[in-house]
Amino acid sequence: MEEKKNASKKPAENLNDQMLIRREKLQQIRDLGYAPFGQRFLWDHHASDIRAEAEALEASGQYVRLAGRIMIIRNHGKTAFCVLRDKTGDIQLYFRKDTLTETEWKLFKLLDIGDIIGLEGPVFTTHTGEVTVRAESFTILSKSLRPLPEKWHGLTDKEQRYRQRYVDLIVNPSVRETFVKRAKVINTVRQWLTDRGFLEVETPMLQALYGGANARPFTTHLNALDMPLYLRIAPELYLKRLIVGGFERVFELNRNFRNEGMDNRHNPEFTALETYQAYGDLEDVIKETEDIVAACAEAVCGSLKITYGGEEIDLTPPWDRMTMAEAVKKYTGEDFDACETLQDARAIADRLNVEYGEYDGAGKILANCFDAYVEEHLIQPTIITRYPIEVSPLAKLCDDSDQFTARFEGYIFGRELANGFSELNDPIDQRKRFELQLEERKHGDDEAHQMDEDFIQALEYGLPPTGGLGIGIDRLVMIMTGETNIRDVLLFPLMKPEKAGEDKAEAEEKETAEPEEK
Repeated sequence: MEEKKNASKKPAENLNDQMLIRREKLQQIRDLGYAPFGQRFLWDHHASDIRAEAEALEASGQYVRLAGRIMIIRNHGKTAFCVLRDKTGDIQLYFRKDTLTETEWKLFKLLDIGDIIGLEGPVFTTHTGEVTVRAESFTILSKSLRPLPEKWHGLTDKEQRYRQRYVDLIVNPSVRETFVKRAKVINTVRQWLTDRGFLEVETPMLQALYGGANARPFTTHLNALDMPLYLRIAPELYLKRLIVGGFERVFELNRNFRNEGMDNRHNPEFTALETYQAYGDLEDVIKETEDIVAACAEAVCGSLKITYGGEEIDLTPPWDRMTMAEAVKKYTGEDFDACETLQDARAIADRLNVEYGEYDGAGKILANCFDAYVEEHLIQPTIITRYPIEVSPLAKLCDDSDQFTARFEGYIFGRELANGFSELNDPIDQRKRFELQLEERKHGDDEAHQMDEDFIQALEYGLPPTGGLGIGIDRLVMIMTGETNIRDVLLFPLMKPEKAGEDKAEAEEKETAEPEEK
């Protein structure tokens, strides 16, 4: 105990004046008989409850018990106003010296912005109409040793806010609301699928052979078996194995990992939904996509018409549709459907200044032109269909073509949101597709799919006609919350480590400014 008492007196490196003062208060709080890092507190109201029931609570004289973090302290001699923040919002508190015990008043004078307290008292309304709780008794639950940063909300460089999300959540209620909405999106998706007979499953994150997408993996090593392993890039091949095994409708809502670039739409670790329904096809998963997005909009935004990036977006099903070739023709004037040879496709790419590889076929060139010229124009919800076989190794061929697949991607505000298709269930064709992908790898495409013999073996036992769908949950949350950067919908986005030896205390030198009393 003596050691704990002396801890606050020891000189500490990288502590600014405000932090040193707060540490000195620790011993003063202990000397008063309080534990600065307290115990369980039984509360019975949140801030929003008190505001909603204020008239009845005031009339009855009922005492309320609440806990939260102090965000404002405004002293007036023998009285003081504070603002307490809990998960539901802010509530004003009123402290009077003659109402509290002498010890409690001394404790109050040791409080700082950021401290967490619990209190009890009646509700009243000030002459300015502010619902307030009069503190008849209170205790400290956690002493904040680090002052909240000044002008945190106004930071133009958001990196500090991402690195210290815990501070961001404390001082910016709107950020917290974003993640409440994220949870609502995920719950809505899960409930929608469960209500329609989909079974939620979990498949391996660590895989001996990665697949299900064209992407670079993260590699690790299992010491116990002395073998390389990969963080999954997609759960697709495992989920389709479950359909082979007799599950008719399955879904997984979980993380994928891709060792690729980072920008406002990509994070190496991201959340995705994948669903598979036996005896379904492309049309089923297109409708599933439209209905899931509509359900999320109703749950989170209360309307199928939302505003995103300054544009009104109408999410009402059904969405507009175009084939990939039709979309390229609409936005470039070039007609890939009229191409008869590879040279014709290359000529279009040359006119559009779109690069292509020596071994790229006409379909790959079409996809490259689509990426370069079309995506950014797909503001309203749009379904793009008929993807080339070269970029769709796991999708079934269209009935009328051996070059295009029964695959779609859904776009909103120029961003891919969903990807789905009629699953390829012919094991002989699947082997040929994998072999073509291996050729792509030989020619330098390190994102091309690998051969998966066990998956082909599963198909040989029989995969029923199946519709498969993938939706990027992070991007869906961005749409529902109006955020334009994926890091704003991830609680802890991946960040480059700060430089070694960087003095964080310097950035915290200024004491938090105290906002005006409400």
